[in-house]
Amino acid sequence: MTESKTGTVIVWMKSAGGITVTLSILIAIIAGIDSGPYIIVNTIVTGGMLALVALGLALIFGVMNIPMFAHGEFFMIGSLTAYYIFTPLAEYLNTSPNSLLAATAPLIAILGAMIVGAVAGLLCELLIFSQLRKRSRENWVMNSFLLTVGLSVVLINAHQLLFGTEFKGIVRYWGGRPTEIMGAFVSRDRILVFVLAMVVVGVFWLFMKYTSTGRAIRAVSQDQTGALMVGININGILLLTMALGCALSAIAGAGLLFLYPSYPAVGLEPLYLAWFVVILVGLGNTAFALVGGFIVALIKALTVEYIGAGWDFVIPSLLITVVLVFKPSGLFGSEVRGVLDL
Repeated sequence: MTESKTGTVIVWMKSAGGITVTLSILIAIIAGIDSGPYIIVNTIVTGGMLALVALGLALIFGVMNIPMFAHGEFFMIGSLTAYYIFTPLAEYLNTSPNSLLAATAPLIAILGAMIVGAVAGLLCELLIFSQLRKRSRENWVMNSFLLTVGLSVVLINAHQLLFGTEFKGIVRYWGGRPTEIMGAFVSRDRILVFVLAMVVVGVFWLFMKYTSTGRAIRAVSQDQTGALMVGININGILLLTMALGCALSAIAGAGLLFLYPSYPAVGLEPLYLAWFVVILVGLGNTAFALVGGFIVALIKALTVEYIGAGWDFVIPSLLITVVLVFKPSGLFGSEVRGVLDL
């Protein structure tokens, strides 16, 4: 490591973000020793999928400057889609066993959820946000916020009217005996879903950093006028951004179907937790969404373990309030500008 890189690492470790990450790791280790390794396992599994929801939320806010308070409903769309794809496949496998289909059926369900989530995001951009953008850019954040709240209500009630209010879930995606990790028995679902989350995050990072489309998205997030001057199709980028953000949330909903059965309001908890992550790392900061997902998941797990399940949103909310008061830009110092940051 060169001297400049060493200096950068030292500066980061002394920053609020570096201190927070270090303390989180130490606390997780201590909690794992005190209460059992399942706390660490739960944090890793839920944190990975929570990072996907937060990543989509941060992407939409960072590029489009839309505070997406309907983002949890795309989690719901993902879980509902996965349920209706996977359930008939599972029923077929009960009568006609097929090892290849049994291994790939969950991936088919999650892929289907991703496609439906992306299409739903495209429709939202075309029918709602692009129409608002054409007519008025004044008070954009407040107007788009109100639209997302209304969209949330519409989608929740549509789920209730079309699919009912009963819980639609599954016992597991993949069969087989649990794997022992650090003394805790972990189901294949939890392991494979975590691997899936990391693969998606990795692909997203490569796409954003090394493809021309990813660079175009980053350019639009920094300067819409400048991006337009160099020939970037702004409307196309906004469509793609909304589709990507909603698809990430749908993947999380589908991946966690065995933990979060689909019902009209299933997206509320992931939405709140994702906003905790986005505020913690800095509005629009996609780079640290993964880290923030694990930190918020750890806070929630520790709250349930040591204080009680009824406090699982109270304590994170208090911590986020402290962050907003003392470091409004987030622990990792986001300087991201939105497209319509007026």
